[in-house]
Amino acid sequence: MEIGLKRLIDEELHAYVEESRQFNAASKAVAGPATVEELGQVRERQARSLQPLGDRAVECTAEAGGRRVSVRVIVPRETEIRGAYLDIHPGGFYLGSAASGDARNARLADSLGVAVVSVEYRLAPEHPWPAAPDDCETAALWLLEQAESLFGTTELAIGGASAGSTLAMTTLLRLRDQGMADPFAGVVLQFGAYDLSGQSPGGKLYADEFFIQAYAGHVADRTDPDISPLYGDLGGLPPALLVVGRLDILLEDNLAMAARLSAAGNDVDIRVYPESTHAFTHRPTGMAATALRDIESWLAHRLARK
Repeated sequence: MEIGLKRLIDEELHAYVEESRQFNAASKAVAGPATVEELGQVRERQARSLQPLGDRAVECTAEAGGRRVSVRVIVPRETEIRGAYLDIHPGGFYLGSAASGDARNARLADSLGVAVVSVEYRLAPEHPWPAAPDDCETAALWLLEQAESLFGTTELAIGGASAGSTLAMTTLLRLRDQGMADPFAGVVLQFGAYDLSGQSPGGKLYADEFFIQAYAGHVADRTDPDISPLYGDLGGLPPALLVVGRLDILLEDNLAMAARLSAAGNDVDIRVYPESTHAFTHRPTGMAATALRDIESWLAHRLARK
């Protein structure tokens, strides 16, 4: 048996390495907010730069289990709906919005013929854990109940990026514990953070980040799987695609999650992209475009098999 990081990298991706290297060199490294004051400033800048697709996205309220949350729905422009995808946006649990993903979600809707439902979950530190996973669970339960009547489909998938991947995992664990994870044909996990306790080797690499304090600083034991899904019972989950950059500080965390998912008997596909940092799929590079096509192809295959 041979195990090596190179085996997780498609050789064809090397065609995009130089472009990515040049993009990285020209990009100024930006640290996340380190205080509540900095967080407020970043939120203001994001709000000013936000360009939602008002003609495509419809806001509505998802209700389930006595809770409610706002969701943003984008349906295919020209094709029939053949599935529904629950999207959980990135942002370190304290930044971002459902509208920030409009352009990417419209592309996904049109390319796959799926209704994309993005969750407007509550943000920390105003709403720390468990507010965000509560909201994502509410949206997932609503989609399970309403997908057929609203979109004419029972073919479902779920996914997220960064903190959104963490929340996608906690959502699936909650659904699995209720016997309700089976309807999801697959989960797409882009560069998630799976150990907010800082106890694993991968988790220690980002243990001092302010977003952890803002989101779960009040919790004594952050190995709770609802916070750090790396520590959960991971059996009985849908097939998973993990996407991560070779230069991402979360690489080791993602390798650990892939190993634990596989050891628990799940179908796991992990893909590592060379010369790629955190959130690389949001960048205007050939590497990012290829990764997005890989995600779309994987989702199309999963939804077709469901």
